[in-house]
Amino acid sequence: MKLAAVRTLALALPEVTEAPHHHFGSFRVRGKIFVTVPPDQQHIHVFVAEAHRELALAMHPEFVERLLWGGKVVGVRVSLPQASAAVVRRLVHQAWEQKAPVTLRAARGAGDAWRRPASCRRAPCKSP
Repeated sequence: MKLAAVRTLALALPEVTEAPHHHFGSFRVRGKIFVTVPPDQQHIHVFVAEAHRELALAMHPEFVERLLWGGKVVGVRVSLPQASAAVVRRLVHQAWEQKAPVTLRAARGAGDAWRRPASCRRAPCKSP
């Protein structure tokens, strides 16, 4: 998958902006970062809840790995050249839902709620 496709996907979500974040690029919903792009532009960092992260790690170890920040796992690092577009799309949407305000999520609708773990269907997943 190409970074241009990720950019198109992210910017198509409601109220998403692209802005620099130190030496990284970032996608934000109402100022909250849900995806960052390292300078190599061959990876993306996606800030998803633990349930989504663990599922992606188990199902797609060939292009998804844990994203650590300060020794804590905060999301996933996705290798774009090897990544499946469908998986990237799902992760980006899940990260957006995690960061978007309740009113904005409600305006977007239930969408792909059936794809989310049962514990996350009524509200965004919360990591313990």
